[in-house]
Amino acid sequence: MSAPGRVVSISGLTKSFKTGVTALQEIDLDIRPGEFVSLIGPSGCGKSTLLRIVGDLVQPTSGTVLVNGKTAHRARLDHDYGIVFQDSVLYDWRTVSRNVSLPLEMLGWSRARRKERVREMLELVELTGFESNRPWQLSGGMQQRVSIARALSFDPALLLMDEPFGALDEMTRERLNMELLRIWEKAASTIVFVTHSIPEAVFLSTRVVVMSARPGRIADVVDVDLPQPRGAETREQPRFFELVTAVREALAAGGRGQPAPTLPAGTEERY
Repeated sequence: MSAPGRVVSISGLTKSFKTGVTALQEIDLDIRPGEFVSLIGPSGCGKSTLLRIVGDLVQPTSGTVLVNGKTAHRARLDHDYGIVFQDSVLYDWRTVSRNVSLPLEMLGWSRARRKERVREMLELVELTGFESNRPWQLSGGMQQRVSIARALSFDPALLLMDEPFGALDEMTRERLNMELLRIWEKAASTIVFVTHSIPEAVFLSTRVVVMSARPGRIADVVDVDLPQPRGAETREQPRFFELVTAVREALAAGGRGQPAPTLPAGTEERY
């Protein structure tokens, strides 16, 4: 069983691929209910792999991952988490409402119950009035909000987010950062968030987990003590810049891993 009061408990986690690449090595991490934890590190350090192992999309080589005291596989079957990727992964032939309702349909919710929950979720992400639109009629930022609404629709204990704003322009990204914090507070969920942006990690998080270059290890954990709620003025505070510097220095200190091996042609595994 996981430690009391932990949504995620990771112990001795190592992941090696058949190509000979060790993406993660001896990862130990506990995440408490209500935390917003960002994973940051050099490209190829295993951030996305770690997130996908927690989400039962990739299997570890050794070590354990528990979500709500269950194996990652059991937690997936029990719908204990939602996942949001960099691509919103919406179905163009479904309306916004029907995209959000898809997990609820799979869970066998009644039509009336689905309709009410979709209304609540679209209100949460401020997309009321767009119920009948198709994804291609929305901006990239709006599509990601639909994706977040869908991931939260069945009230998961954990939300996994893999660079969800990475493809957006800077202004849209900053606006969605603030909206995500509002959604996180209202939904009372726990979030694990992968990003390459130091300012984004500091702005969003209660803790920033800094990973080393491959093989990925936890080089440092930076507690973010910026007050809530956070807004545009947060990015101008001296403490914000101090924390950005702390994360940057931790990255520099932990960024000297083993040289990356040359991968065989056609290798498509993501690290």
